Amino acid sequence: MIAVAVVLAAPGAGVLARDAEPAAGAATRVLELDALTGVEALLGRIAERRVVYVGEHHDRYADHLDQLAVIRGLHARGKPLAIALECFQQPFQIHLDAYVAGAIDEAQMLRRTEYFERWRFDYRLYRPILRFAREHEIPLIALNLDQVLTRRVGEVGIDGLDPHQRAALPAGLAPPDEAYRERLREIFAQHPFGDERDLDHFIEVQLLWDEGMAARAAAYLAANPERTLVVLAGAGHLEYGIGIPDRVERRLGLPGAVLLNGEGRPVEPPAADFYLYPAAATLPPAGLLGVQLGEGEEGAGTRVVGFAADSGARDAGVAVGDRILALAGRPIADYADIRLALLDRAPGERVAVTILRGAEERLDLEVELR
Repeated sequence: MIAVAVVLAAPGAGVLARDAEPAAGAATRVLELDALTGVEALLGRIAERRVVYVGEHHDRYADHLDQLAVIRGLHARGKPLAIALECFQQPFQIHLDAYVAGAIDEAQMLRRTEYFERWRFDYRLYRPILRFAREHEIPLIALNLDQVLTRRVGEVGIDGLDPHQRAALPAGLAPPDEAYRERLREIFAQHPFGDERDLDHFIEVQLLWDEGMAARAAAYLAANPERTLVVLAGAGHLEYGIGIPDRVERRLGLPGAVLLNGEGRPVEPPAADFYLYPAAATLPPAGLLGVQLGEGEEGAGTRVVGFAADSGARDAGVAVGDRILALAGRPIADYADIRLALLDRAPGERVAVTILRGAEERLDLEVELR
C-alpha cells in the first residue's frame, strides 16, 4: 500500500521577512495517513492506563458519542470503570450513587443534583452515558466543585474568602505556574473586560476548578485501586496536560491518556496524546416554549418575564407576568420542572399549558413548541 501524507504548515510558517531565505520546509509537519486508526486500536493503547481523560466541547454531540464509545470499549474489555463528570458538582454525589443503584429515577436524579440550574447544557447530550453507567452499575463521580465557592472566588479572590469558605478549598492547592497563567491570560484577553484584579480572580477560579476536579479524581483513584477512571471534562481543563491531568499526576504519580477532538485544531503533540476525528452528529432539535423565566421568585409556578423571537407560548396567548402552573399535565414549581416536562418533546408538538394571570385568573392554553 502506498503511504499518503498530509503536509501541515506550522502556525506562522507562511510569514516571511523581506529578503529572508526560505526555510525549505523546516517548520512543516507531516501526518502519515497510514498511521490513522480507529477506536478499537485506540482502546488497545489506553486500556492499561488508570485514568483516561476524554475532552468535550459541552454542546458538541459528537464529543459525547466519542466519550461513550471509549467507555463502552473499555467496559467490553473487562475493565472495572468509574466515570467522573465535570457536569455534576461534588455536594450531590449521594444522588448519583442513588441513581446508579436504581434507588431513584432519572428525573429525581436531575432534580436532586440541580443539573438544570447548575449546568444547563442539554441533558440529552449526556443521557446515553448516564444510562449506560446505570445499566452496568458503573460508579458516576461528581467531579466539579460547588459553584457557590467558585462564584465567591470570582468575586473576592481566594484571599477574600472567610474561614468557612477557605476550609472548603481542595487540599494541596498549588499556585499556578507561568505556563498556566499565560494560557489563561490569552483566554481572558479574548473577552476583554475589567482590570488586572479581574484577571487574577479569573485565573484563581480556573485554578480552583482544575485543582478541585483533580483532587476529587485523585481521591477516587487512591480509594479504588482496582478501577480505571474515565474523566469527562471540557477540553480546556485537559489540553496540554496543565489543567486536571498534571494535578492528578502530581498527587498520585499516575500519568493519564488525554483524548481530544482534533477538528479545527493545529496538530500539536503536546496538546493531547490522541486526537479524535468523529463523524458529524447532531441531536434532534428540542421542542421549546420560547419563554424567559424569572428565577428565585416567590409565588405559585414560575413567572414568564420575556419571550424568544419565535415563541409558541406568546402566539398561544401567554403574556409577560403570567405564571406557568402546569405543562403537559405536569405541575410546575420551578425551572427544572419546565425542562423535565419538555425533555423528550419535539418542535411542532402541541402541549397543554395552565397559567395564572394576576391573582386569580387561571387559563388553559395549547402551545405549539418551536
